[in-house]
Amino acid sequence: MCLVKNIFLVVFLFQITCVQSQNLVKNPSFESFEDCPKELGNVTTDVKYWSRATQGTSDYFNECSYKMGVPDNFNGTQSAAFGKGYAGMYLLAPNNYREYLQGELNQTLEKGKRYGVTFYISLSEKSMLAIQELGILFSEKHIDVKSTKVIGGERFINGKLLNMYTYEKIHDPKFYTDKEGWAQVYVEIIAKGQENFLTIGNFKDDATTKTKKTKGVKSASYYYLDMVSVIPIENSIYSNLMVDRVYALKNVLFPTDEYALDLKSKSDLKILYNQLKKNPELFITIHAHTDNEGVKSYNKDLSENRAKSVASYLMKLGVKENRIQWYGHGDEKPVVDNITSEDKKKNRRAEFVLTKRRFAPGAKRSSFAETRFEEDN
Repeated sequence: MCLVKNIFLVVFLFQITCVQSQNLVKNPSFESFEDCPKELGNVTTDVKYWSRATQGTSDYFNECSYKMGVPDNFNGTQSAAFGKGYAGMYLLAPNNYREYLQGELNQTLEKGKRYGVTFYISLSEKSMLAIQELGILFSEKHIDVKSTKVIGGERFINGKLLNMYTYEKIHDPKFYTDKEGWAQVYVEIIAKGQENFLTIGNFKDDATTKTKKTKGVKSASYYYLDMVSVIPIENSIYSNLMVDRVYALKNVLFPTDEYALDLKSKSDLKILYNQLKKNPELFITIHAHTDNEGVKSYNKDLSENRAKSVASYLMKLGVKENRIQWYGHGDEKPVVDNITSEDKKKNRRAEFVLTKRRFAPGAKRSSFAETRFEEDN
């Protein structure tokens, strides 16, 4: 069984449990490998379904290895977040040197469908610099850039226009500085219907990459990577619900600047409650969002009140407090651009994720919180 060993400082709580059946990434936590790693730059040769997107020498680490070991290796000490192995790469190094990790999906993404992309990163102990922005690039075909330099993700890829790819930058208000735990990274994409591979890395050059100094000996940013997920985001029908999927509360929409639930919302939540009542082994996390009206700090508080309203009503109906968590994300994760009033209405929404893994006693209920899970017995 999978075991979450660390305390995660999360950007967005997207529950990971031992059930990974809906994850579309092959070999998501790098547990399946051809050979026990013996040398640097070995991802392409050692790890199944993973490769480099350029000639930068991305690495693979596993507990079975001495030279490329877990937890101790050439860039510091870090236990695996899941299983026994993880990957590593330089997201920033002098002269625009970059490394990327490219993974294979088990099916082509569906055109127009929303997907949640999640992965975990940890800054290596020897790195002096932390960054706050990453990128993820989906492509139809395997990428093989004959260079060790930065891929121009925001302009051209292999000389082709970016509209031939699905590219999403992931900007976090905080720098990814954690060297002890694992930070969770989350972003949503809308598929173009041709995506078979995903590439993770830093698609900005040295001049435009924002950095923060940390204690370390290398003037670079080297990050470990574990558990990569691409999971479809479904509209909720409240029946045949599955874990590890983001479901929209389709009838829980909030007027501008409000977080109270109306009769239609409460009726919808009663249907959800009945499903939770029938499945007492399930635990639920509520996520709420706002449009982009107002200042970000206010929107953050408003979204947390919205999430709490949903959670409080479910608890009033009978869901035990230890089965529910809630998080507000402000206006950081719109499903559509905030252009028209109808667009903004869609972004003032609530969603939920189910898991079979119990929340740890005293787990905090706010964004950017330390999230703890009870370890398997």
